[in-house]
Amino acid sequence: MRKFPLAILAKAPLPGQVKTRLIPRLGAEGAARLHRHLVWRTLETAVAATAAESITLWTSLAFPGEPEHAFFDICSAHFGIQLQPQPESDLGLRMYAALAAMPGPGLVIGCDCPMLDAALLRQCQTALASSECVLLPAEDGGYALVGARLIDPRLFQDIDWGTERVFTQTLERLDALGWRHACPATVWDIDRPADLERLLGLPNDDHRHNVIVGRIDTQ
Repeated sequence: MRKFPLAILAKAPLPGQVKTRLIPRLGAEGAARLHRHLVWRTLETAVAATAAESITLWTSLAFPGEPEHAFFDICSAHFGIQLQPQPESDLGLRMYAALAAMPGPGLVIGCDCPMLDAALLRQCQTALASSECVLLPAEDGGYALVGARLIDPRLFQDIDWGTERVFTQTLERLDALGWRHACPATVWDIDRPADLERLLGLPNDDHRHNVIVGRIDTQ
């Protein structure tokens, strides 16, 4: 398996602070449990795509030694990955920091896209051989993955993060930079109550998935 750098951005699974738009359906504890599942599932996908030592989980709202960091410590020990605290800035600067810390061209993802699998991650990394940037646009107008062969903060500047304009504005930045880009697939993520039905429709990959999806379905 060819190794490549992979950064994963994740919030600490604190009830009331993650998956807030799903709290009316799941409750604060249920939304936090779903978030933990998505982080874990993302890490399972990551280690199937690249070497564990090439993976960094960039964490927010939790730092080493704080109680809410325990979940991330478990992830690090189980998967053999590195942990780094995300800088306190907007999403664009946090993604830029993750890319800038890589030893070579790599990818940045979140934990909200269950469509991501190891094959798609490797396909995105391969695309960087012929493009300066690779993106996986999301159905909601954002994107679930960004990879870059060059590092330039302008790619992430003046973007209306959290809106349906993110992907379109990013394409405008790429045009201004003169960068070629690739978009191997369009994906969807878990953000709204309707997305839960799509999650429930995915093949069950292991016992943990069965248990967590069962809990989601009964709340």
